[in-house]
Amino acid sequence: MAVKLTIDQREIEALDGENVLQAARRHGIDIPHFCYHDKLSVAGNCRMCLVKVNGLPKLMPACNLPVAPKMNIETMSDDVQRARRQVMQFILLNHPVDCGICDKAGECTLQDNQFRYGSPESRSVEPKLHQRKLHELSPRISLDNERCILCSRCVRFTREISGSNALGIVDRGCHSYVERVSSQPFDDAYSDNVIGLCPTGALLSADFLYKSRVWFLEPVRSVCTGCARGCSIDAWRRVKAREPKAPGMPQPQVWRISAHDNPQINGPWLCNKGFDLHKTMLRERPLQPALTGQPASVVAALAQARRLLAEARKPALLVSAHASNEELDVCKALLGGRVTAYVRQDVLPAAGEVLEDALLIRADKNPNSFGVQARFGSAAFDATVGHDLVVVWGEFTAFAGLGDVRIVHLSTYGPAPDKHIDVAMPISTTFERSGSFSNFEGRTNSFAAVLEKPPEVQHAADVFRSLAT
Repeated sequence: MAVKLTIDQREIEALDGENVLQAARRHGIDIPHFCYHDKLSVAGNCRMCLVKVNGLPKLMPACNLPVAPKMNIETMSDDVQRARRQVMQFILLNHPVDCGICDKAGECTLQDNQFRYGSPESRSVEPKLHQRKLHELSPRISLDNERCILCSRCVRFTREISGSNALGIVDRGCHSYVERVSSQPFDDAYSDNVIGLCPTGALLSADFLYKSRVWFLEPVRSVCTGCARGCSIDAWRRVKAREPKAPGMPQPQVWRISAHDNPQINGPWLCNKGFDLHKTMLRERPLQPALTGQPASVVAALAQARRLLAEARKPALLVSAHASNEELDVCKALLGGRVTAYVRQDVLPAAGEVLEDALLIRADKNPNSFGVQARFGSAAFDATVGHDLVVVWGEFTAFAGLGDVRIVHLSTYGPAPDKHIDVAMPISTTFERSGSFSNFEGRTNSFAAVLEKPPEVQHAADVFRSLAT
């Protein structure tokens, strides 16, 4: 049921049960805040979201104020603005002014709110209180307690979302600080989410630390390939004007991964395997086709693959569960009537990896098993059928189990050139093409190309078009 109220002399409709901050944000009205987050419980401890409610003697926190009919609220009155300046002065009392070396600079909520609502000059004349700098909270996360404003977002995340209960706030008053609740490392399969949750530069990625300024980067919408959940992510690449051009400089790459809020699939969260996707994509890979283990040109490799397919009496295809729906459609349309298709999982769980949980992680470590099975069924490869040629699509090492057959292998991270593989064709990564996956629930999630593929690496769809000619 809609509730009508007035904010800054503008009548809006709020949903029953919303708080004032939620209603204002939904209508494009900015109320600054630090501790509030839509997916976490209300802490109400930063006091940055104070607003004036006509008829009440004191300013009220918008994050913990339920909407009510005919409520009249002011967010920019003189007393509200004065309260914001005072809150910012209090928060910055001991906060170091080291924005020049802080990785959060450029996307720091504290910077933004100080610029919009804070005083231009500090009134403080006392020395700042010094605390731990770049303390290793875990091998993945560094904690700078001097920059922490005790919003408690990270603490609430470990208690309410990941369930690890790994973080807490210890001591009292000006001596309070965030710390692990035990002497063990911050071992949480979702720990990297606290980096994005932190409104300041207190929690920093050890992997991204001092690697690049965020204003040199731009996000590209992509999909995590770590499991069948198919979480939405942003892959951050250099903007074109900031790409290194000198000889010997690093080639274009993805510098970091962040969660892309998708309420239908993963919400605002991502597991650590997803945060590591850019490093997974950087592992060593073949960049040139090979014929029986010897380097070859793309033209020669495609010609040999066509010849083998034409000569085969009973060819088979092992379909990749990392293929996009668009690639699967091309394959089915062009080769579906000529070869027998089998499905499999390209990637199996690694030793020590979280197999499955109730939040995001799925036991199937492939992004598009649903899309594959919807098009090709669920039959596993049968070596007794008598196939004489197998087109292996995707990551695969168990070639001995295929029997005495000719092999055409299309893979991104295939083994080193092997004389037992007749044609080895390197194909593009998810970051080098566009398309979509269907997750275990059948929800389709699209991704865009982030980087250009190497010259002799082919898109799988183009290989199938060539084989069909």
